[in-house]
Amino acid sequence: MAERPRVFVSRTLPAPQAVERLREATALDVWSSPRPPTVDELRERVAGCEGVLTMLTEAVDARLLDACPKLRAVANMAVGYDNIDVTAASERGVLVTNTPGVLTETTADMAFALLLAAARRLAEGEAAVRGGAWGPWDPAWLLGHDVSGATLGIVGPGRIGGAVARRARGFGMRVLYRGHQPVDGFPGERVSLAELLGRSDFVSVHVPLTPETTHMFNAATFAQMQPHAVFVNTARGGIVDQVALREALVAGRIAAAALDVTDPEPLPPDDPLLSAPHLLVAPHLGSATRATRRRMAELATDNLLAALAGERPEHLVNPEAWERRRR
Repeated sequence: MAERPRVFVSRTLPAPQAVERLREATALDVWSSPRPPTVDELRERVAGCEGVLTMLTEAVDARLLDACPKLRAVANMAVGYDNIDVTAASERGVLVTNTPGVLTETTADMAFALLLAAARRLAEGEAAVRGGAWGPWDPAWLLGHDVSGATLGIVGPGRIGGAVARRARGFGMRVLYRGHQPVDGFPGERVSLAELLGRSDFVSVHVPLTPETTHMFNAATFAQMQPHAVFVNTARGGIVDQVALREALVAGRIAAAALDVTDPEPLPPDDPLLSAPHLLVAPHLGSATRATRRRMAELATDNLLAALAGERPEHLVNPEAWERRRR
């Protein structure tokens, strides 16, 4: 009987059936602590493994790959994979996979929830109730912004951006989008980034984190937005220059911001960004429903088991690594 491949999973998965499938097919090692493994701990546990199932908190770089020469596959339990050096993995014939599709609707729900909460100042109102600041009805207190009939600009018209656009149409919003190419069937008008920023009452970000999108939103881009605009980011924290965002909020160059992602994560409680007015920050809850996280774990497991069985995974990020292994 052939020896089962060794696999390391970097966090306890909320999907018992997926874990059982891995346990039956592999020699499984699961990181049981609620905190992520350190760089050294990750290298120690992955050494000798043929497969690893990672979260976005684990950096899989050239140094780790060189220390783990038996590694054949990295299954990332996320849509984004900016935590993985894909080029280095491809050079070593290591397959990299992600989990697109299964979290689209859930993340779009979160983006729209943040949009609504920021527009209607729900966090400030809830804090006022708990803090004893709720007084008699005042017609000028905690005034927010109408969502119905407003213009929403979507930066990144992929799956999640499209799902947010569909929700916006249900609220009677006009939708603009910025993309490098027209997107067939996208429920909105394609415009330049400058036009989108200048026309939008709400701006929602859905681009991956790449060298080109790092600090894409900075002092210059915030200056192009309308002073009543609300900024929403559910993509990656590194897309935003947080110093510039704080300055824009303090100066009133934009009206409000709602973030589900920051840089770093978790954001330290003394970070200057948190002192900005009209800011709502959630602890990266975009895909955080029981059903979605279970589907993500199951899809990551599917990807990993396929790769270890010598099959081409359905959600392969680097097909060049597959071709390299077939030579």
